[in-house]
Amino acid sequence: MKLLLNIKKENDDLGKQVNNLANILSLTTFLKHGIAFLLIISSISIQAQELPHSNGKKYILGDVSVSGNTSFSEQTIITYSGLSKGKEMAIPGEDIGDAIKKLWNSKLFSDIEVYITRIEGDVAYLEIRLSDLPQLNELKINGVKKGKHEGIIKDSKLNKGVKVTENLITTTKNFLTKKYKKEGYLNSKVHINTIEVKDSTPTARVNMVLNIDKGEKVKIKDIVFTGNEVLNDKYLRKSMKGTKKINRLRILKRSKFIDSAYQADLGHIVEKYKENGYRDARVLSDSIIYNDDKNISLQITVNEGQQYTFGDITFIGNTVYSNEQLARMVRIKKGDTYNGVLLQKRIADNSKPDGDDITNLYQNSGYLFSSINPVEVSADNNVIDMEIRISEGKPAYFNNVSVVGNDKTNDHVVYREIRTRPGQLYSKANVVRTVRELGQLGFFDAQEISPNFNNPNPNEGTIDMEYSVKETGSSQIELQGGYGGGGFIGTLGLSFNNFSIKDIFKKDAYKPIPMGDGQKLALRLQASRFYQTYSFSFSEPWLGGKRPVQFSTSISHTKQFLYDYTTGNADKSKSFNITGITFGLAKRLQVPDDFFVLSQAVSFQRYDLNNYNTGLFTFGNGYANNLSYTVGLSRDNTNVDPIYPTGGSKFSATAKLSIPYSMFDGVDYTQLKEDREQAVLDQDATALAVIDQERYKWLEFYKVNFKGDWYTQITKDLVLKPSVEFGYLGAYNNDRGVIPFERFFLGGDGLGSYSLDGREAVALRGYPNQSLSDNDGGTIYNKFSLELRYPITLKASAKIYALGFIEGGASYNSFRDYNPFDIKRSAGLGIRIFMPAFGLLGIDFGHGFDPIESLGETGSHGWETHFIIGQQF
Repeated sequence: MKLLLNIKKENDDLGKQVNNLANILSLTTFLKHGIAFLLIISSISIQAQELPHSNGKKYILGDVSVSGNTSFSEQTIITYSGLSKGKEMAIPGEDIGDAIKKLWNSKLFSDIEVYITRIEGDVAYLEIRLSDLPQLNELKINGVKKGKHEGIIKDSKLNKGVKVTENLITTTKNFLTKKYKKEGYLNSKVHINTIEVKDSTPTARVNMVLNIDKGEKVKIKDIVFTGNEVLNDKYLRKSMKGTKKINRLRILKRSKFIDSAYQADLGHIVEKYKENGYRDARVLSDSIIYNDDKNISLQITVNEGQQYTFGDITFIGNTVYSNEQLARMVRIKKGDTYNGVLLQKRIADNSKPDGDDITNLYQNSGYLFSSINPVEVSADNNVIDMEIRISEGKPAYFNNVSVVGNDKTNDHVVYREIRTRPGQLYSKANVVRTVRELGQLGFFDAQEISPNFNNPNPNEGTIDMEYSVKETGSSQIELQGGYGGGGFIGTLGLSFNNFSIKDIFKKDAYKPIPMGDGQKLALRLQASRFYQTYSFSFSEPWLGGKRPVQFSTSISHTKQFLYDYTTGNADKSKSFNITGITFGLAKRLQVPDDFFVLSQAVSFQRYDLNNYNTGLFTFGNGYANNLSYTVGLSRDNTNVDPIYPTGGSKFSATAKLSIPYSMFDGVDYTQLKEDREQAVLDQDATALAVIDQERYKWLEFYKVNFKGDWYTQITKDLVLKPSVEFGYLGAYNNDRGVIPFERFFLGGDGLGSYSLDGREAVALRGYPNQSLSDNDGGTIYNKFSLELRYPITLKASAKIYALGFIEGGASYNSFRDYNPFDIKRSAGLGIRIFMPAFGLLGIDFGHGFDPIESLGETGSHGWETHFIIGQQF
């Protein structure tokens, strides 16, 4: 930045700087003296540079001209500078300095100079000479793949037309260098060259060449500690979460060096010592040893200090809770090894919003403005006495509670899930639970739900609560076509998960469908040459609008045609039809807690056989009726996102019961059993068909299922999910026997295009579909699974996570054969993709370790590929 003033008089072309102006005017009488002028002008010039602005002479600004290389109009520059004609100003003074600062701060110019062109009495004339900052014309990027260019341009803001400043060049270099170092390229270098564009265009422009040399990825060959005697190197290396040395067997944690992670891990080393009582432990020094361009070693020197124990822990300022109650929360006794990290977690565990700590104890009782601070009051003889100082403050009450962002979902659907009400005592647990309930709805992006605390007023004891949500697609469409089962199969499925049935006759509500009331409606049609299936379901989660009682109903119809082996086509004169209807109610309970749901349903299925002889049943003409009652108890407290839970658990136990007809229908089933055994011996198919028609006219059975899933967050993103399943199908009357319907078929992906006999398909990856049960299915099964999940992205548009699994299970025909440890085992990898418009999609590659005897195998079964549509394991 230059401030120059050239004085041009009519008879004298001598120019001097503005800060010398007052003295220069006093020197005009000496201009006739040659040598004396040279001596005096230099001395007075030096003195003039030191004159304060207050000593400047007052002038009236006559006119201002603009020159130099700029595309801006003269009037624009003069107006922006503030140097308006007629303005009174001191020279030297602050006005010219302020004008230059304004122009410079606009970040549009590379050079700014102000000159005095002439002075006429007390009128001064100025010239602003400046040059525009050059614009970026073309950008060339060397050293990275073309597919990365767009991302570099976007992140570095190197779009065409941007003003090229030294700051832009420096910022770009620093950003890219840090970016590649974070990716493990410790030796990365970035060079930027600019080339002036010379053409007839008045605008200053430059071409930029961005040369990126990432170099080789630098890995950590070894991490060596010195000064450690109590904790060995292996133990300390384990405490470093983001800095690992080379280990070929490690998959999830790489050995690349990232400086930010390394600096954080130096803190983790100190924390690990504090967890073991070494409060004064320090990292004295650390250094990087370059073995070569690809490998480094880390040398870390520590001072362990001495081990401390806890002494007396006293509480000060508590009136709401007694010392004994708070001591039970801390759970640390006198004489325990000092652990500052543990103590802080017992006071406030920032990693768990619903942690069992003193801060949450107070906040769940309304004391939002409370503060708890542990203070060391004594450390004599390595025994630390602590005071936990508590400022309870006033109880806080919710003043205003609001929701923003629900553009499609009606307010009442959101507000009925909110656990915080105006006038209620503040409870952090209710805030956390509200976030979970809103996430579980499936109408909002669970990752974007934010509870905002507004207008906190400790004096009045009030707080405003605002829940910010972001709508996500809640409807799905399934449109598939393919070949299978001897012909083309077409599927059309529509699922509307935020439906509004009350608006179904309102023309304006179709955008494209009536939405916003939280109801679910689904339609599914599937057809081929050999079968047709239609289903409809509807559910209202708040029947009556006042209580969380869910009403649901579904209707389905399936028609299967017999395959004609002579023509290869379907014989439509021979069919097997299933028609079913179900009504259900599910109520949220309050005891043992309100995560429990009691569900009940009544269902009826009618099975009609019309000349349908396949061996599936012993009679080809006839029918069977299935009237049953299902009762279930479930509990789901998984964390926030139903697609990718990171904590909590869910389980369900259900019992499906038919009416025990054999107790009152007057049929002698003992005799019927003997007659059936005789018909089998005589191979009398007609008699067998008549007997089985009698046995299955009304299906009699009971069926119990249990399933449990647990979710544990190992790291911030990595989640472990163990699961267990069990099912049993039994008979009230052993002479009547277990029905051929409702059985368990184990193996494969757990999906079936249609189910004719009420069978339950149970997934067990690594084996073909339904290959681990007899042809007639099993009456008992158990399954155990362990899954490790890692998210790739959890954005609302697409949630993607990878997984690894090990699992095992088996199907049995009776308790005499049941052995929960005699199972088929498998392991593999997979990926899941959830898109709101299409639901859950995925693929698994599973390896079965055991043979399938029914297929004549003697060794391990090997690999199977499973495609997953619309379900989760």
